[in-house]
Amino acid sequence: MRFAILLVSLSLAFAQKNEPQKTTFEGEPALVLSNGALELTVLPKGSTFARLIMTNDAEKMSPLWDPIRMAREAGEKDIFQSSLGHFVCVDGFGSVSSEEEAAGLPGHGEAHERPFEMKFYGKEGRTTTLTLATKLPLTGEMFARTVRMVDGENVIYVQSELESLLAFDRPAFWAEHATIGSPFLEPGVTVVDMSAHRAKTRPYQAEKGGLPHRLPSDKEFTWPEAPGLRVRKIDLRAAPADPNSGDHTTCLMDSARTLVFVTALHPEKHLLLGYLFKPQEFPWTQNWEYYPLNKKLARGLEFSTQPFDVPRREVVQLNSMFGTPVFRWLPARTKIESRFLMFWTRTPEGMRKIDDVRLQNGKITIEDHRARKQVTLDASLPI
Repeated sequence: MRFAILLVSLSLAFAQKNEPQKTTFEGEPALVLSNGALELTVLPKGSTFARLIMTNDAEKMSPLWDPIRMAREAGEKDIFQSSLGHFVCVDGFGSVSSEEEAAGLPGHGEAHERPFEMKFYGKEGRTTTLTLATKLPLTGEMFARTVRMVDGENVIYVQSELESLLAFDRPAFWAEHATIGSPFLEPGVTVVDMSAHRAKTRPYQAEKGGLPHRLPSDKEFTWPEAPGLRVRKIDLRAAPADPNSGDHTTCLMDSARTLVFVTALHPEKHLLLGYLFKPQEFPWTQNWEYYPLNKKLARGLEFSTQPFDVPRREVVQLNSMFGTPVFRWLPARTKIESRFLMFWTRTPEGMRKIDDVRLQNGKITIEDHRARKQVTLDASLPI
């Protein structure tokens, strides 16, 4: 009898150990992953990263965009619907054609609206692994997302696979819609840096309604100094101190690097969010700015296969920009993958700009050259 009770107890303990913590986030079912340093909230809907905090942070500050909370605080209606935090746009990034819309294909691809099934959860040594997967029936694909966290590290490792279920090669359109929001995104304070130089403003037609533009349409520039509509130059690193604008730019990432970076730094709170990824997988980083008067700001750090979120026909017709492809090929009944890591950490007093981020020998080194400040993070897994 005692032996039977012991077996039941061990079975329950094993089951609990092999189930991530369950919760809800803004009314949606959610899973919580933790490694003692970071806590990541993942929604099975879309495999979305909804919340990221440091476990020892008394303020529990998350850099990720929560438009539902922000609308609630402003006493307004959430106009962004299913968009939240860091979500994936696959296969498709941007609006759809009238024919695709009639066929039921949503904007930004199917994945961010699909329910994902947990395929694996477990811990080996110091590494916790979660794999979620879903079928994309309208595009004939399977998409799987694996998240790994190593005990004590301020780093999250993400591996994703897109598999074609069809018997022909076709272009694939994929973006990691990483989005930061208030209060981490503070007007005139929070700054974005990336390993990029050549850039361009999004083409647009003058229209009534919406936030006014502060950047001209379809103009090339060198990041981060963009041309302004009313001033000669605008430094895009920080949102304006008095916000009331909406713009979109793209940057070609530095293909000479093995890994490229994009970061968001709040120098007064000493908090830094960053991403490292391969420029061959995501050659472009889109900078989407949503800066309303109520200061409930959002900013997309969208690393992508394409320079702007537009319908697939436009992307295919463009073919390339700045001599760089604007989509990936997904061969017949084959998988393609991407890998990136994200880090969320504290920074030293006086660090105000990120000039370089490197991953070498199990360490991430983050540098502000002018201030001679540096952050070093353990990063024991490769990407």
